[in-house]
Amino acid sequence: MSLADRLRFLLVTSCGLGLSPIAPGTVGTLGGIVIAVVLQATLASSAIVTTWWIVAAVLFVLGCMQTAFVKRTFPNEDPGAFVLDEVVGYLVTVATYAVLSQKLPDAAGHAAALFAFRLFDVWKPQPARKLEDLPGALGIMADDQMAGIYAGLSMFLVLPRLGW
Repeated sequence: MSLADRLRFLLVTSCGLGLSPIAPGTVGTLGGIVIAVVLQATLASSAIVTTWWIVAAVLFVLGCMQTAFVKRTFPNEDPGAFVLDEVVGYLVTVATYAVLSQKLPDAAGHAAALFAFRLFDVWKPQPARKLEDLPGALGIMADDQMAGIYAGLSMFLVLPRLGW
């Protein structure tokens, strides 16, 4: 495997998190949590949400560019080890929640974001399920971004009713 392919492999597997033999999507989402929390801990509060969106957009584009790599590296079209979509979906979740609620998630909010994102990523209500049919890596990436929007919206609607 070339150096470029090794870097692609690290990118799409979130530094190997997607290789987990148990729940690779959930384990892979931890990459998104790490990015979100590190940015939240290090940036001025006024820059966090914008930075989440920018990082999500850059990673989304990079992920969508991996169609040829995925075809030659993995045995199926949407391999479980490809978890960059979960990383980006988590960032979309917390960014959507922050935009709607006008507040940043605390530790419990990040836990709720993980739960909500994984729920919607597995459930895939329309149009998320239809987005999986898009060609190549775009289809791998797009449904999780819709799940992230659903998750962030659900957090905005549900968390205040729980007193958060």
